[in-house]
Amino acid sequence: MWHEHPDLQSGIEVLAQDIGRHIAAFLRRSGQCTLAVSGGRSPIPLFARLAQLELDWSQVHVRLVDERYVPPEHPDSNERLVRRHLLKANAASANFRGLYVRGAGIETAVAAANAEAKPVNVALLGMGDDGHTASLFPGAVQLSAAISPEAACYLHITPPAAPHERISMSLAALQACDHRILYIAGDTKREVLRQAEKKADPALPVSLLAAEPGATLDVYWHP
Repeated sequence: MWHEHPDLQSGIEVLAQDIGRHIAAFLRRSGQCTLAVSGGRSPIPLFARLAQLELDWSQVHVRLVDERYVPPEHPDSNERLVRRHLLKANAASANFRGLYVRGAGIETAVAAANAEAKPVNVALLGMGDDGHTASLFPGAVQLSAAISPEAACYLHITPPAAPHERISMSLAALQACDHRILYIAGDTKREVLRQAEKKADPALPVSLLAAEPGATLDVYWHP
């Protein structure tokens, strides 16, 4: 379902309130909620707004959709982003666990992430101009494994062009999320997604979610 808004401020406000309603519904239903979030610059204003929501954040488990395999103090770390912009104010009491394991290689960290993986109730996704979502990059050598129905929750991904090795949720893990939200902005990304909705194609990884028969992907867009 498409949700279009005229500007960033109105889009962020509606999206934050909608995410809050989903979290509250899972808290009422089961007493806890797992929220998986993506990194990048786009979600920063959204994270700041989410942190202000009055929820029982102590029962919310915040996880990462993907991570660049760099230490949490690195400027490119998604864990750093989440700690600085989401885990504050009301959301400071949320239960957070990152994907980086200090002193360990990426394969060890992937194994640890899979051992601790929880079913995700709400997943907040982004998308690149190349159609990647999470760290499911077109042309990545591990993409076939990452989109296999038998894939584990988390995998090691090597982006063909972007920096840093990655840990990413697999397509199967994303498909298993109770509620998936894609947040994008700008005309270029809108056109990429419109193309992706027409046909599932690994060359445009987001299409494997957007064109999935019977699947629900809520898309929030603003210029």
